[in-house]
Amino acid sequence: MQTQKLHKLCLGEATDGFLRKISINFAVIGFILHLLFCFLYDFGYYENSKTDYLFDSYLDALYTPFSIILAYEVYELIRVIPESFSNSIGKQFEVVTLLVVRDIFKNLSDVQPSAETTFDKDIYFIATEALAFVVLFSTALFFRYRLSATPVKFYDGEDLDNFVRQKRDLASALVIVFLIVAAFSLFTWSSGVVDGQSELNREVFFLDFFTILIMSDILILLISYRHTTDFLNLARNTGFILSAVIVRVAIGTSGYSGVSLFILAAILAASVLQISLSLGKEFKPKIDIRSSEE
Repeated sequence: MQTQKLHKLCLGEATDGFLRKISINFAVIGFILHLLFCFLYDFGYYENSKTDYLFDSYLDALYTPFSIILAYEVYELIRVIPESFSNSIGKQFEVVTLLVVRDIFKNLSDVQPSAETTFDKDIYFIATEALAFVVLFSTALFFRYRLSATPVKFYDGEDLDNFVRQKRDLASALVIVFLIVAAFSLFTWSSGVVDGQSELNREVFFLDFFTILIMSDILILLISYRHTTDFLNLARNTGFILSAVIVRVAIGTSGYSGVSLFILAAILAASVLQISLSLGKEFKPKIDIRSSEE
């Protein structure tokens, strides 16, 4: 009973609506404030060598609202965990898609205007990131389409009340962990900015959070194995966890290697889902009538 109240408090509809409203308001305010600092920097009213990289381009202002929206999307990811493993993985790729978009905006802000028409390595890398965005975006939509058009019919343990309750308890605990990790990451990054040792990258918060998310996915897999030993369920969820691990490695890997890993994770997750829905239909055991009559 207490756990249900905690889940409603942390992940209920009322809390979700409140956080959505707060996130939108903060995103708008943060965007305007960031633009203001960029304006002051552009006209020489603000100078600080330690924070120049935050305000030297008006495109840098896009980083702030997207970071706030990403924080809310991570909360939405946690809310989906009790529903099903497949839905949570699909939501994970929605978060990663926005994460890559934010990186593209940041890299575009670093491109220096030039009269030359030749392509340099920065442009090629941004083009590769754009390709990764298309793949990740398609994967996120593919999960939504396939799971809504063709519900997962094979056994997933979702009909077990105690299993659902355990996932809700885990999701509630993840909200608390999410707040702690977010606060710690913000404090660490802010302290680094003051010392001139921090930079804008996707490793801030997301590297730690996805590590925790993977551990929770594995825990859910182990708990579900108590209710069913079906190979299809085990292999499918293991494949999803593998894609999450690849995403986590991609977050901590820079350059073309990281982008390639994002694409690999998306292709793997989409393939596992398609194979599961197409070939992994529920097979009901045949009953030997004669033996049952005996």
